[in-house]
Amino acid sequence: MRDHTDGKPEIVLGVAGGIAAYKACELLRLFTESGHAVTVIPTTSALNFVGAATWAALSGRPVATEVFEDVHRVPHVTLGRQADLLVVAPATADLLARAAAGRADDLLTNTLLTVSGPVLFAPAMHTEMWENPATVDNVATLRRRGHIVLEPAVGRLTGADTGKGRLPEPTEIYATATRLLRRGADKPDLTGRHIVVTAGGTREPLDPVRFLGNRSSGKQGYALARAAVARGAQVTLIAANVGLPDVAGATMRTVSTTAQLHEATVAAAARADATIMAAAPADFRPADYRDRKIKKSEGLNLDLVPNPDIAADLGASKRPDQVLVAFAAETQDGLTNARAKLTAKRADLMVLNEVGDGKAFGTDDNAVTLITADAEPVEVAKASKDVIADAILDAVVERLG
Repeated sequence: MRDHTDGKPEIVLGVAGGIAAYKACELLRLFTESGHAVTVIPTTSALNFVGAATWAALSGRPVATEVFEDVHRVPHVTLGRQADLLVVAPATADLLARAAAGRADDLLTNTLLTVSGPVLFAPAMHTEMWENPATVDNVATLRRRGHIVLEPAVGRLTGADTGKGRLPEPTEIYATATRLLRRGADKPDLTGRHIVVTAGGTREPLDPVRFLGNRSSGKQGYALARAAVARGAQVTLIAANVGLPDVAGATMRTVSTTAQLHEATVAAAARADATIMAAAPADFRPADYRDRKIKKSEGLNLDLVPNPDIAADLGASKRPDQVLVAFAAETQDGLTNARAKLTAKRADLMVLNEVGDGKAFGTDDNAVTLITADAEPVEVAKASKDVIADAILDAVVERLG
């Protein structure tokens, strides 16, 4: 991070001309309220949606709009050099095309050519524009250069249209941006890689009201997905009963039961470079499902049958160049059990979670032990699940490399 006199990280927020420009106001507030110094560079088109006065009021700084304003300060060079991070939100199809072509026809594209820190694009456009081969090629070019281009969200677009192309939620863009700031000058080391992450806990229905489940919140899996996005990966996140906002930049899949998680994960893993099984699938399911609510007066005796072992099936079918990460949630004999699971599931890395007494499930922090077949276990001390996620991905990168 650059040495600034006020001690605040410098962010340049580029805003392109789309209706989602109004959402960038919330993103700007998230940056400023968390202690970042932000200079906003709206394109001429963006000013049709949100005026310069709004950006100035929210940032507490003059708004940079033209190459030939304050020429003695050479803004098209100095803004890029001073930035610890450049975020473009929304990034329209036109802006992505100009950035990929190396155009320098306004202040924002000039700054994109001079910035030396990480660059994050948050696209927003209609589905047809996002899926157009020209946009697909432009995004691939930007990612190949080491820039982070998030996947758009799926939802309501302009007018009555819905589909993929919606700007990710500002809170999620902010989460990815702050990860990039923490990594600083580190290059995205998962660019070009496809990472599949599972998260949450499966539920096995007993009747229309009740189910068998577990305490997994999905927080560790979501932290892994965010970290992988920030490191340049194409991420597929398969979520089982998770009440968290979608991860910006990840392709989301939702499931409920272990059978559904098995089907979705096996399908996604076939195209993946690494699969990280952070979800907690139920080991058993009821042998019989009652199609009406079981009354208390009837009593309840459960016959259970085993669910498929997803990690073991992935281990048995994985390619030599794939990496499989499994999790072991243990309450006793953790190392012994985790080592046995590593072998049985043919995993490359086992993440041991000691659970109980408020540890692991539902918390914002965690402590894990990373276990491989060819090295001594590595303990990762208690830290935020974001930090744990990067420690796990460091081990994945080492094996992919």
